[in-house]
Amino acid sequence: MAHFVIIGAGQAGSSMAVKLRNAGFEGEITLIGEEPVAPYQRPPLSKKYLLGEMGLDRLLLRPEAFYADHNIRLRLNAQVQAIDPAAKTVQLGDEVIAYDQLALTTGSIARRLPAAIGGDLAGVHVVRTLADVDAMAGDFRSGARTLIIGGGYIGLEAAAVARKLDVHVTLVEMAERILQRVAAPQTSDYFRDLHRDHGVDLREGVGLTSLQGTNGRVSKATLTDGSTLDVDFVIVGVGIMPADGLASAAGLDIDNGIKTDAFGRTSDPSIWAAGDCASFPWNGAQMRLESVGNAIDQAELVAQNMMGADLPYTPKPWFWSDQYDVKLQIAGLGAGYDRIITRPGDKPGAVSFWYYQGDQLLALDAMNDPRAYMVGKRLIDAGQTADPDAVANPGTELKSLLSA
Repeated sequence: MAHFVIIGAGQAGSSMAVKLRNAGFEGEITLIGEEPVAPYQRPPLSKKYLLGEMGLDRLLLRPEAFYADHNIRLRLNAQVQAIDPAAKTVQLGDEVIAYDQLALTTGSIARRLPAAIGGDLAGVHVVRTLADVDAMAGDFRSGARTLIIGGGYIGLEAAAVARKLDVHVTLVEMAERILQRVAAPQTSDYFRDLHRDHGVDLREGVGLTSLQGTNGRVSKATLTDGSTLDVDFVIVGVGIMPADGLASAAGLDIDNGIKTDAFGRTSDPSIWAAGDCASFPWNGAQMRLESVGNAIDQAELVAQNMMGADLPYTPKPWFWSDQYDVKLQIAGLGAGYDRIITRPGDKPGAVSFWYYQGDQLLALDAMNDPRAYMVGKRLIDAGQTADPDAVANPGTELKSLLSA
């Protein structure tokens, strides 16, 4: 009986194991995770979970008993030391596990500050795992002072939660504007105003020089503009890296993460990869998508391909972010855009920004405008476009864009 082993028990790993069973795979499945808890959702960690609005039971993707009920061997709190592609085995402590097919869904790792500038002080946090958020939860007390380093979505979401809990927030972004790597200036402007309206001291074009501590705990920060801040804790939101160390050590090709072909197969024909750790060919380069949607879609497709389906992966990117009372929904990839069309929403504060390259719609950002998001997403997923002038006209019925 065939044995499929999956290393990485996050959203992608769980989705892959379940898809294998639902698609009729009757062999053995072993799902290995480093953390001591069953696979869980990551997006609510820095929002509802940190706010105390969601408990661990609701955070879990499925109850732990689900895996046993579906004959999926779930190995938690277990770290794989090595993969031997020639022998088709993985080393798990003193145990050697043989596989017929192996999938790597190892996810990503939060970037940390170097110890040389104070990154190892107590009270300096990253936001990636349940343990990370549990470690910082006690610092979010009314009147506390935090420095958030990084103006991407992780940093901005952390700032929103901190302000809801009456924490004084200073957020610094080294680039000239927040969200510079991922969004148009119009979206940056929207969220800059939103955070400043909620009392965030938001500083762009400013980075961190060093952190200083008192009795081993962070207490002061020096910024690149020469200013200093007294702080009670620090949140580092400067991006993530693909967790490709095991794959690299096993001799697999690495290119912006674990390199796969269009079917999710790595340079070893018996090893596959999906999710944040994996890159796949797209428009002449190896692309990696860091999103829940990609983790699920890619993992489920790879599960089918492990069973012989031979289906190429076509990404349909979508993302979201919750900050204060604003839900941002994003569809598509805006890289290469040359103009932005702004469309006001039907309610106060609702707006959408549509990314175009020429007359081709590439992506959109919708703030509190789910109707614009759904219409734009359907167009983008279908490879269609919408007349920019019609989009810009508030009198244009959104649904009519689908039939234009």
